[in-house]
Amino acid sequence: MLWHAIAPVRRYTKASHDVVRHPRLCSDAKILLLYVQGLPDGETHLALSEHGQKLGIKGRAFQRAKEQLVVNGFVHERRAAGERGLWATHQLVSNVPLTDADALVVWRDAGVGAGASPSAQSPTVGEPSPRSVGHQLPVDEELGKNSSPPPTEAPSQGEAGGDGVAVAGEVVELSAQEAEAERVLLSLRNSDRQLRLGVPEARKLVGLAVEWLRRGVSAGELRRVLSSGLPRDGVRSAVGFLGHRLVQKMPEAPAPVPEPEPASVAPALPDAPPTPPRVVPLVTCAGPGDEHVFRAYGGATECSDCQQAAAWARWAERRAADLGVDLAEDAAKAVEAGRGSDGWRSRLAAAAAGMADAGGGQ
Repeated sequence: MLWHAIAPVRRYTKASHDVVRHPRLCSDAKILLLYVQGLPDGETHLALSEHGQKLGIKGRAFQRAKEQLVVNGFVHERRAAGERGLWATHQLVSNVPLTDADALVVWRDAGVGAGASPSAQSPTVGEPSPRSVGHQLPVDEELGKNSSPPPTEAPSQGEAGGDGVAVAGEVVELSAQEAEAERVLLSLRNSDRQLRLGVPEARKLVGLAVEWLRRGVSAGELRRVLSSGLPRDGVRSAVGFLGHRLVQKMPEAPAPVPEPEPASVAPALPDAPPTPPRVVPLVTCAGPGDEHVFRAYGGATECSDCQQAAAWARWAERRAADLGVDLAEDAAKAVEAGRGSDGWRSRLAAAAAGMADAGGGQ
């Protein structure tokens, strides 16, 4: 970039780099601030909106530029009673950021609001004047003087600061939720200039806002509900509009958690005697051989040994029938002998071998 500049020798304004390079001021705000800084003394009585119209900054562009100047401390406004009890809006424009307390000192040194009271003038009350009929200006245009509510003044000495407020000389401390609700209400001016509230105005709505927080609504959600969906024809009264919205859009209270009922204590009962184990009775076995007894499970009439011997005998009979031999005697002995090495298996094999030899000899 090639830069060439010639320093002016007359008709120039000294501009601070803090203003020219301010990151939170748009170009309209910077031009308006530098324009007012270089005004001659004879034109300082005009309102800031009239200077903006001369520069071609009107409507929403002027509102945005002025809001940035107010938020960053370059412009301050104060309503004060003038002559004959009429209210007038005074504007203070500075080339350096000022706090509300600093602006109040400048106004006091300049004698703003120190006019005579209406009763000190003669005559005190004049003749009634005819009623003037006007029309409502659009919301996005500058409304002019004597239209905005008086801004909040900085707390003077003796008043509470931080999370306290002085009411009739008595300091009222705010709880954590009340302080958070107040911060949400005062921050609405950053979302839309129509929702600008003073501290006394916000204090009237703290109770309703705290109820929202108690019902589980976060501070960000509360700010979004209050600042979104504004009416098209503008907000006439920020206090009335926000109070109506806080009441009408109040969320449902959470259902109370029922307290657990105390458990009833049952009377102590005497220890019951232990139940004796069930013992299967002994029955007499219906199988062959000497008389003997066993414990019958499932209605059995023979012991397990007799049932096994009978099963082997039935199998031997079927096997002998398949071989075509008569092994009734051997089968009976097999029942008595069981499954020994000299039992019915060996005898059955020997009998089969004998029959085979007899058939071969014939």
